[in-house]
Amino acid sequence: MKAIIYARYSSENQREESIEGQIRECGEFAERKGYTVIKTYADRAISGKKADNRPQFMQMIEDSKQKGFDVVIVWKVDRFSRDKYDSVYYKNILKKNGVSVISATEPIDDSPEGQLMESIFEGFSVYYLKDLSMKVSRGMTENTLKGKFNGGNPTFGYVIDENKNFQPDPVNALIVADIFRRYASGESTKSILQSLNEQGIKTGPGRTPSYSFIVNLLNWRVQFQRYDCGKRICAAR
Repeated sequence: MKAIIYARYSSENQREESIEGQIRECGEFAERKGYTVIKTYADRAISGKKADNRPQFMQMIEDSKQKGFDVVIVWKVDRFSRDKYDSVYYKNILKKNGVSVISATEPIDDSPEGQLMESIFEGFSVYYLKDLSMKVSRGMTENTLKGKFNGGNPTFGYVIDENKNFQPDPVNALIVADIFRRYASGESTKSILQSLNEQGIKTGPGRTPSYSFIVNLLNWRVQFQRYDCGKRICAAR
């Protein structure tokens, strides 16, 4: 039987060795089973949540229409997909093309017990993603309420100190305060924008202020006022 290997890892925090390890174990499995591996597909630093975001995965599905292989070997079922709908949908396409999906490290076969185990493994995979998402969201919310930096580009008017806390920027915080003062006094957003550009103010390396910059800045303050404005980050306004 002809087989292909599909490997994937999710984030930049994982390394190329993750792919190499998956391919090695899948190759050893194929050898034990007597399969001939004819090709390997690998998606690097791409989440398994949505299949259509994985170019190598989608190419594998497309290539299955040519009926050039019989088996897709994955290290674990969650490498194929972490989304239950995608897993069923794309396995069904492969099945119509005469291709089955096999895990190299999990006890899954065509028996009733094997199918039950596959469902359990897929269920754990979905649970892992949802649980991780909730933990990340909760952690980011707590960081925000404590005035801690969550990553990305710092909000204009602030700098990040050595403890990853927001601190008012000695220069840009004054610009932010002036924008709020002028807007509160009735000056139009268009007029404020024109003034900032005339002064040559930059919102980032090579970036000039835009209409959306001012609107977002004002709206961000309104959103943050829903929290306890006695906190240091609000008081800095």
